[in-house]
Amino acid sequence: MSLVQLLLEEDLANVSLATNRLRKRVQLIDTFITDGVNPRAYPLAGPELTNKLIELIKLAVSYKQLKKGANEATKALNRGKAEFIVMAADIDPLEIVLHLPLLCEDKNVPYVFIPSQMALGRACGASRSVAAVAVTDSEGSQLKPLVVAIQQSIEKLLI
Repeated sequence: MSLVQLLLEEDLANVSLATNRLRKRVQLIDTFITDGVNPRAYPLAGPELTNKLIELIKLAVSYKQLKKGANEATKALNRGKAEFIVMAADIDPLEIVLHLPLLCEDKNVPYVFIPSQMALGRACGASRSVAAVAVTDSEGSQLKPLVVAIQQSIEKLLI
């Protein structure tokens, strides 16, 4: 075998190894999205929207525009302060948060589920899991453009 053929075979082996690694990552992402998620949790955010939501929640914590927990999210909705609601899809039982979509539809507030309650808790700065959060409004807030963009993304999921 010539040197060129050996190099070609080595390159093909590297490409197939990289392809296998990429397939495993995609499978992990698919598992992350669907593992433990209740099928009644609709609309479920995809990985890209989930990351955007988590980043916005982290910012909302620093601006004190976040209500953590199903009870506080319910209060924010009833008081008309909630911009949108994010709920965890892997809560057991899911009935803990299933009253929130009904309230959101009554109040015309966007809502979405994300796959992980632990990720939601970490984004809030809590050491425990969180079932639901409400991002609230504040006059003159710097988060307003980001909140509007997220609201539009959530509404696209419902269409």
